[in-house]
Amino acid sequence: MKIFNISGSAFHIGEALGQLGKAAWHCKIKHTALWKQLQPFQDSLYMLELKKKVQNDFPDIWQEIMGLAKGLDESVMTVFLWNCRGDVLSSTADGCTTIIGTDTAGNMLVAHNEDGLPELMDDCFLANVTTENGASFLSFAYPASLCGHTFSVNCFGIVNTVNNLRIKNRTMGYPRQVLAREVLNKTDIQEVVDTLLYPRSGGFHHTLVQKKLGKPTSSICIEAINKQSNVRIIESIGLHANHVVYKTFDAQIITTSSQERQSRLESIFSQKKYITPLDCLQALSDTQNAEFPIYRTSEHDSDNENTIATIIFTVQEGKVSWELYGQDRNGCENKGEVGLFSE
Repeated sequence: MKIFNISGSAFHIGEALGQLGKAAWHCKIKHTALWKQLQPFQDSLYMLELKKKVQNDFPDIWQEIMGLAKGLDESVMTVFLWNCRGDVLSSTADGCTTIIGTDTAGNMLVAHNEDGLPELMDDCFLANVTTENGASFLSFAYPASLCGHTFSVNCFGIVNTVNNLRIKNRTMGYPRQVLAREVLNKTDIQEVVDTLLYPRSGGFHHTLVQKKLGKPTSSICIEAINKQSNVRIIESIGLHANHVVYKTFDAQIITTSSQERQSRLESIFSQKKYITPLDCLQALSDTQNAEFPIYRTSEHDSDNENTIATIIFTVQEGKVSWELYGQDRNGCENKGEVGLFSE
C-alpha cells in the first residue's frame, strides 16, 4: 500500500488528502449507491447544525475539511456530508473485525481487518501526517475522508482501531469521524476516552492501547453510542465485529456477516490465553464460513464490503511496530515502527 508523507497546517493537510483522493471521488465514490442514499440530506437543517458544532468546537478539523474540499475540487458541504455518512445513515459500507490480546512476553497485540467499499480497493493509502505543532500520526486513509476512523498510531504511542456500529436512532451530537480525527491529536489514552464519550451522532467501536515509558500498558475498548456508551478495560482477549456486544442493545442493526464473524472469532480464540501475530493473521484471513467469512473478498458480499487491508500492531516498551497485509496473506506489504513518544 502506498504511503504518503503530509505536513503543514490543518487546511494544507486536508488539501493534500483531497488531492490524493480526487480521482476516486469523482470517478467512483459519487457513483456508488451509498452516495445516492446521502443526497436527501444535502443542505438539511441536521447537516447545518452538525456544521455549526464542528466549526465552533473543532475549528482545526473544520479547516481540514475545507482543505479536503479544495483538494477534491468539491463544495465544502458536500464533502462534509460524505464525512458524516455514518451520522445520517443507519447502515454504511464500513465493516471491520478486531482482535486484541497479549503475547507470552506481555506485549499487547492489536490486529484489525479494514473492510470497506470494494470499489475503493486500489484507492486507499497510508497517510504519515505531521501537524503544525510537530505531532504526527500514521493512519489508513480512504479517499475523500478524514483520517482516524480506520486504524492508526500516533507519536504518543496511542493505537486506535475502529469498527462501524449500525445504530438505528440518531441524536444530535458531534460527527463520529470528527471525534475520531480529534483523538489523533491526543497525548494520553484517558484524553482519548474522554473525547470519544462526547455527545455524538453516529456509533463506533474503538480499540485503544498505549504504553507510556515506565508505566503499565493501558488497553481500553469503547462502544461509543452516545449516552449508552460502554467502556471496557481489556484484561484478556478482546474480539469485535460490527455490533454492540458488551451489553444488550436493541437499537442497532446486526447484519448476518457481523454476527457470523463475531461467532467465528469467539470459536477460534475460545481456548487461548495468549496470542501471536500469526494467530491474528490466520484468524483475520479465515474463510471457513464461505458465505460470511472474516476475510472478505466476494463481489457479492452481503454488506457490500471487502477486506482492503489487515494491520497488526505490537505495543512494546518505547515503541509500536506494525505490519500491514494486503491480498497476499503470506507476506506483509508494509511494515514500520513508531519510536519513543514524548509529551
